[in-house]
Amino acid sequence: MDKVRNELLQGTLDLLILRALSGADLHGWDIAKRIAIVSNDRLSLKQGSLYPALHRLEGRGWIEAEWGISDAGRSAKFYRLTRAGRKELEAEREHWLSFASAVTSVLNME
Repeated sequence: MDKVRNELLQGTLDLLILRALSGADLHGWDIAKRIAIVSNDRLSLKQGSLYPALHRLEGRGWIEAEWGISDAGRSAKFYRLTRAGRKELEAEREHWLSFASAVTSVLNME
């Protein structure tokens, strides 16, 4: 059961990161901050989860990174979606919405 939960959480984390990057190039801290703000602090990404996920997504060719300067004036790695990442985001978004709808149907059964 734990393996299934970890796979679901990992896939969900990837989806959240891809979605956060769909509007702008962001560095890791801003990705985590954006997800926390949009979710009203119900979702928080820890560095121990975020950065391995970013490296995994980069390895899959769904995001790419470039060094730049943050708003705070510090050197930071900025991530952006690739064309393949945009396709993956749309596919995963559709899959997630279908899955959520199915779970909702079961939870609401009489």
